[in-house]
Amino acid sequence: MNWVSLWIGLAAGVFGGLAGLGGGVIAVPLMTHFLRISQHTATATSLVMVIFTAITGAITYGLHGTVDWVAGLIAASTAMLMARFGAQFAHSLPEWKLRRFFGWYLLVISALLLLKPLIPHVSTRPEGWLYVVPLLLAGGLAGFFSGMLGVGGGTVMVPIMVLLAGLEQHVAQGSSLLAMIPSAIVGSYTHYKLGDFARNAIVGLVLGVLLGTFVGGNIANLLPEWALRTVFAIVLVWTALRYVQAKPPVVEMEA
Repeated sequence: MNWVSLWIGLAAGVFGGLAGLGGGVIAVPLMTHFLRISQHTATATSLVMVIFTAITGAITYGLHGTVDWVAGLIAASTAMLMARFGAQFAHSLPEWKLRRFFGWYLLVISALLLLKPLIPHVSTRPEGWLYVVPLLLAGGLAGFFSGMLGVGGGTVMVPIMVLLAGLEQHVAQGSSLLAMIPSAIVGSYTHYKLGDFARNAIVGLVLGVLLGTFVGGNIANLLPEWALRTVFAIVLVWTALRYVQAKPPVVEMEA
């Protein structure tokens, strides 16, 4: 087992458990830096970790009765479809462009984390297509970003579920985890077929993120939630600024 990948998974799990996020936003930068693998390979490898994080989280929320199974399955239908396109799109991008996309995504996540307390909840849950369409939209967007960037996509899906579909915050989080399971599987398989995978890092990442998520989740219950979100957002902004400055490689002209 690759011990460096174990520590990366542990760090990603702890931060994810503290902030209520999947570990991809932390694992991808750490993998590119410490494992010296490309952004494409880190993205693909991270999705395997997301599968196990989503399964563990969905089971945990389900045991507490905070998963809307219908909402989760509706969102999963478009998430699963778009994850494949996201993975293919990522494979077609140059390394520096993928890094820039990842950086801007981190900035959006940071803003959503800081604005989380201000997100309103609709007073009356919509019916019919007014309920289904936002879930399909949330799943599609989250699935595409998941396949493209190797993240869970919950930070995109949860606000849409709360704002437009009328789900309570905890139910939205549990339902989004359920929806991410099939999309992460599809995204991982697509990347695998395209040849983007760090097989020697998988076991360590999965074991680390499972343990780290458990530890981080328990610590989160002992500390102020606003403080955790603020610290995590600062870390993400610092990481994002390094990624958005990615530039194309300089091609030297032959004399």
